[in-house]
Amino acid sequence: MSVIDFLNNHSKTAFSFEILPPMKGNNFSRVCAIIDKLREFDPKYINITTHHSENIYKEAADGSLQKVNVRKRPGTVAIASAIQNRYKIPAVPHVICKGFTKEETEYALIDLQYLGVTDLLLLRGDANKLEKDQVDPAKCHAHTTGLIEQVNNFNNGIDLEGNRFEKPEIPFSYGVASYPEKHEEAPNMESDIHFLKQKVAMGAEYAVTQMFFDNSKYFEFVDRCRKEGITVPIIPGIKPIVFRDQLTVLPKVFRTDIPDVLENELRKCKTDEDAKQVGVEWSIGQCKELISAGVPGLHFYTLMATDSVKKTAQAIY
Repeated sequence: MSVIDFLNNHSKTAFSFEILPPMKGNNFSRVCAIIDKLREFDPKYINITTHHSENIYKEAADGSLQKVNVRKRPGTVAIASAIQNRYKIPAVPHVICKGFTKEETEYALIDLQYLGVTDLLLLRGDANKLEKDQVDPAKCHAHTTGLIEQVNNFNNGIDLEGNRFEKPEIPFSYGVASYPEKHEEAPNMESDIHFLKQKVAMGAEYAVTQMFFDNSKYFEFVDRCRKEGITVPIIPGIKPIVFRDQLTVLPKVFRTDIPDVLENELRKCKTDEDAKQVGVEWSIGQCKELISAGVPGLHFYTLMATDSVKKTAQAIY
């Protein structure tokens, strides 16, 4: 079953989560450790992030600095296949525009088809630390809509050059990102919703939100989407706070607001352990309210928060 099948046919709020590939040189066992902690809650699917390469400077033997292109977290396609084979849980790799050429994307789609991984999350991706050639519109998609068009063509048996090939036996099914508090580069919420509606019209079957901590922002966002005719499931993204400094880091990096009540509780914390407890309590309250409102699923961001996600899931499932 695809993600949209689970969302449409599951009577309860579906549980899912996102993981990162291990840092280059680390073992797949690190991924397994996260899944093993959370599999008891019957995850309907697991997302795997994708990371582009970036240029760093290393000191050579003669003391000079040399620019080296590295990918710190490789292996998304392989990890997606390994998860499905080992755990029999659908894996949803991220496919991103930034840092990847259209040709690289085509080869990734071919590999994913061979491996039986047919659910995707299509994203623009972060353009930070990229060179000009890595965002060249002649080589790379500038926006998610271009990526969607490529996947749609692939599903119809059309390659990048316009040549025909045998259609995939199981076409790719995909979702996209959404932003209850507006994407940082969007001029306003109306623009954000306009482009989400365009992605849905092109074939996106569901949307997953950026993390948020104020449920009213999510409910207002969904209501505005529905009024614009966007009817696909919109899955709330949940991130339990685990460190005191996330009070300022998360708004800066992800442009998300911290509600006054949560802010006040976090400012009282003397240690990160105190902050982690506050984060769990807040996410439990968030999730209970969202479940009571009938959301189709809860999607958890596990980076540095696996134990907090487990405690949250124990309280709500």
